[in-house]
Amino acid sequence: MSVKKQFLKSKPVCKVTFEVSKEAAQGAKEVYLLCEHNGWQREPLKALKAGHFKATVNLPTDDKADFEYRFCLVKEDGSEVYDNDWEAESYRPSPMGGDNSVVSVAE
Repeated sequence: MSVKKQFLKSKPVCKVTFEVSKEAAQGAKEVYLLCEHNGWQREPLKALKAGHFKATVNLPTDDKADFEYRFCLVKEDGSEVYDNDWEAESYRPSPMGGDNSVVSVAE
């Protein structure tokens, strides 16, 4: 899993690309990003031919310094597995148990 950031000079936004590798996807047919920036609503990652998944979202930089996120992997049988970013900048305890990944949007 990886996160790439691009800070925009024209507005207070950081374009963040979330990528889940084929290995990390664990054979999932769908992968969703759940992030506090949109109230933890599922955002689908696009499945790519090489077996990995990718999505880019705009995170505001004038609201807060970082955002928590997780991934939901949907298996062929419809079961769901929640996982953190293996390479996250940091982790924070989740009120639902376990930890959430954290991405910083402070320059």
